[in-house]
Amino acid sequence: MNIRGALPADIPQLLALVRRYWEFERIEGFEALRVELTLTQLVANPHLGAAWVAEEHGQLRGYLVAVLVLSLEHGGLMAEVDELFVVPEARGRGLGAQLLAAAEGALAARGCVRLQLELGVANETARAFYARRGYLARDGYGLFGKALPGARRT
Repeated sequence: MNIRGALPADIPQLLALVRRYWEFERIEGFEALRVELTLTQLVANPHLGAAWVAEEHGQLRGYLVAVLVLSLEHGGLMAEVDELFVVPEARGRGLGAQLLAAAEGALAARGCVRLQLELGVANETARAFYARRGYLARDGYGLFGKALPGARRT
């Protein structure tokens, strides 16, 4: 298995994996063209973040996308895991851990001071996966969000 940064040539396979991930997590609103354009923008602009892929025999088996944020509270550049997915048939082989380790190392080398993520409250498997790797829920905080009306989506 090869863990590496995503390349523009990976986008068609990445798009298929993103679709599978959204189906797995029951995320609504998958629009292939919009997601493809967003992936293209991410891969072409490292100041936005990065993506890593797990490749085996020319086939992508998993991916991790992290986006960058400048944080006053945390004292510098930080990243958020936007998506991490390994296809079910390749799970249990350490691919998720390898993708996460690759992202942590590359992000630290870029000067990131923190990596964070959000998880579904009922996703106990993912909670245990991240806890084994040192990720902790932040006491006293919950995630809030709002879609901005009129915002241009890529």
